[in-house]
Amino acid sequence: MSVSADWGWQRVALAGVRDALSLPAWIVGFGLVGIGSLAHDVGYPVGSAVLSTILVWAGPSQVLFFASIAAGAAWSAIAIAVAFASLRFLPMTVAILPLLRRPGQSVWLQLLLAHYVAVTAWTEGLRRLPAIPVHQRVVYFLGFANTCMALSSIGTFSGYYLLGQLPLPFAAGLLCLTPIFFLVSLTAGLRHRGDVTALVLGLVLAPICQRFIGGGFDLIVAGLIAGTVAVFVGQRRKPA
Repeated sequence: MSVSADWGWQRVALAGVRDALSLPAWIVGFGLVGIGSLAHDVGYPVGSAVLSTILVWAGPSQVLFFASIAAGAAWSAIAIAVAFASLRFLPMTVAILPLLRRPGQSVWLQLLLAHYVAVTAWTEGLRRLPAIPVHQRVVYFLGFANTCMALSSIGTFSGYYLLGQLPLPFAAGLLCLTPIFFLVSLTAGLRHRGDVTALVLGLVLAPICQRFIGGGFDLIVAGLIAGTVAVFVGQRRKPA
């Protein structure tokens, strides 16, 4: 949905809500149904499951959190593991904050915006924010991201009471929705040869690195290699 420069903040926020409800919020919401089921399985109350979605806002980190509890891991080890699992959001935050930052913007507001950076908000933000007037981007992004978080909280709540009721293939399919949507959104946002190089090379290197490296470092190595090559490809494209 296009946003006009003369719109009020309410209308801009509503545009973000509508864009989120067009598909992205439903994808991430259905994807977090399994978090509620996992929380129920380890004996935690539904409120804790929903709160984890709001505060952690990262499906893999939430899976790690509840799975570690089920395994009887120490709280200090769980905290460190979740923190390291969330480090992947650092480069994503660095990439999107320049689109949201304005002169005179407080550090607290930037920290709040950083909290909402997750796979769906990041990919859609990079794709949609450049076309939105600079002074309206924060309101739009908050409308979009809060809608995703609200539906995800509902999905977590529903999953808590759907434990054992979902067929296994369907439950597994829900977990695949977010990465599939992530790939589709990245493809839709490709702008030049560097983007294409990073995406294609990342897809090729991911299974190779998983086979020969593994240990949780496979995606990091694949991303570093693909991203570095893409930077050089993008620089060669620029005129001297």
